Amino acid sequence: MQKYKRLFEPVKIGSLELKNRFAMAPMGPLGLADAEGGFNQRGIDYYTARARGGTGLIITGVTFVDNEVEEHGMPNCPCSTHNPVHFIRTSREMTERIHAYNSKIFLQLSGGFGRVTIPTNLGEYPPVAPSPIQHRWLDKTCRELTKEEIRSIVKKFGEGAFHAKRAGFDGVQIHAVHEGYLLDQFAISFFNQRTDEYGGSLENRLRFAREVVEEIKERCGKDFPVALRYSPKSFIKDWREGALPGEVFEEKGRDIPEGIEAAKLLVAYGYDALDIDVGSYDAWWWSHPPMYQEKGLYIPYAKIIKEVVDVPILCAGRMDNPDLALSAVEEGACDIVSMGRPLLADPDYVNKLRSGNIASIRPCLSCQEGCMGRIQEYSAINCAVNPATSREREAALIPALKSKKVLIVGGGVAGCEAARVLALRGHKPVIYEKSGRLGGNLLAAGVPDFKEDDLALVAWYEHTLKELDVEIKFNTEVTPALVKENGADTVIIATGSKPKLFNLGDNSKVFTAAEVLLGNADAGSEVVVVGGGLVGCELALWLARKNKKVTIVEILDRLLALNGPLCHANSEMLERLIPYNGIEVLTSSKVIKTTEKGVLVDVNGKEREIKADSIVLAVGYNSVNDLYEALKYELADIHLIGDARNVANIMYAVWDAYEVAANL
Repeated sequence: MQKYKRLFEPVKIGSLELKNRFAMAPMGPLGLADAEGGFNQRGIDYYTARARGGTGLIITGVTFVDNEVEEHGMPNCPCSTHNPVHFIRTSREMTERIHAYNSKIFLQLSGGFGRVTIPTNLGEYPPVAPSPIQHRWLDKTCRELTKEEIRSIVKKFGEGAFHAKRAGFDGVQIHAVHEGYLLDQFAISFFNQRTDEYGGSLENRLRFAREVVEEIKERCGKDFPVALRYSPKSFIKDWREGALPGEVFEEKGRDIPEGIEAAKLLVAYGYDALDIDVGSYDAWWWSHPPMYQEKGLYIPYAKIIKEVVDVPILCAGRMDNPDLALSAVEEGACDIVSMGRPLLADPDYVNKLRSGNIASIRPCLSCQEGCMGRIQEYSAINCAVNPATSREREAALIPALKSKKVLIVGGGVAGCEAARVLALRGHKPVIYEKSGRLGGNLLAAGVPDFKEDDLALVAWYEHTLKELDVEIKFNTEVTPALVKENGADTVIIATGSKPKLFNLGDNSKVFTAAEVLLGNADAGSEVVVVGGGLVGCELALWLARKNKKVTIVEILDRLLALNGPLCHANSEMLERLIPYNGIEVLTSSKVIKTTEKGVLVDVNGKEREIKADSIVLAVGYNSVNDLYEALKYELADIHLIGDARNVANIMYAVWDAYEVAANL
């Protein structure tokens, strides 16, 4: 597409030329390794799919060079030093396939997590760090690394890069003087309290990172590209405490002046490119930005570093808007646009943009349900809106042996996904939707400005189903008689869910979250939100930013207690945004009844009247499955999917639909 032609110009990292300015940011490779630390078939297919989709540079997710100083419970991730011959053999298959698409690939090499090791990945092994400091997640003190262990890890970096080069990788990215990982812990004085040559001055604190690049260049040659993931600012207020956007605070981690100086030194040491972000595990919502962060949030920081170093700058961080990406390049903030989650949602993003087919790009929601949330909980990477992510071969759609007429009841996300998959396979789906629009509960959920991508997903389904010529019957209430008369071969019930309600006496000012979000009810200026789950908290945040006085009443002892597994970046940022935006929170509390002034609340056993213009219920949803119950003994081939089966989230609605529709 001519408008975005600049993004498709070749660009170099050292002597290596990339065919365009797009990189896949490191995502994975948990679940993508085999028992001997090679890439399994899923991993090979996963990364190759993004190369086939047009991405110029693939950067694998983290692989560890060391499994002795900091044991990582092999084989969570591939490892180039565990069984080098096997690693080279499996990686060669992947790199050769990626090169067939004229794409390049870097192996991301890590020295370890140190104090930020995710507990599910830690096992029984003690966490390590530059100094005896507090672990990020566990109430443990980390063990200080010895100089011999540091030198051992440096040697392992050289070995790992050498094996990567033999395996056909075009370069490596070092993980990382960013996000508070082990190398970053050495670089930041808040974490590094050493008095030897690896502590004290900035040069000493960067010595570990310097020795790594020097070792790799010694083993692999000066022309072998070595990039570095780098954060010029940490956003650390204190141990386990991060700062919010716009918050005034004293930086305890690395701040911009030192970030600039460190960048200059790192480039002088031999790093060929810097991949810029900001944040730390103590402020994880910067490193893994949820929907509450602005798009392109790293661009200002990339520009600061771009102006002081003479190597290519990569910039990620919600860069899926092509106009934003183009402006970042044209304004000199970065040389390469890096995307992680958007390429999980749509591996063909780059080719679709190049050919002008923007409307067909499946949007990333920044929900982190399928990617970081599942990495955090299950050591597996997937995607909420793309069920084929990291299982491209197993989930490949196979043309139907016989085309079936399929009646789908409900045009929410589950019904739309089922129709899409069925149409792609050659079936003839028809959607019956009782309202005048597709989208179901997403239409209300997408109203807050920070949830714009929910509505983008609805628009994508509308476009895609039109392209596939799927018939949709709007404003049609489906009855058992209609289904029986239809004569469909298969019936899919995707009738979704409806908000839970309860009687508070005078219900004239009691509304559901959906009614308020869609503008069907006026919440007034003082609002009590009943329910502190995800819906309630996001509603409260949206109302507070509209200058409403908001109180959340939650019956449990904390917010977001029943939602999960939410990625910590999402849940922790939202939890902090609530008080930051002046929202009062009453936990272990329940509403009793409405009053003339507002509502009576039981707060830890004591009654309190709260002035309110409205009481908005956000206490969950009930499945709508009456039609299924009426038909389940009448029809041979009937399926219940999405919220109608079990109230969950967008991810499980999409995954349910994909599983059923892919196998009809």
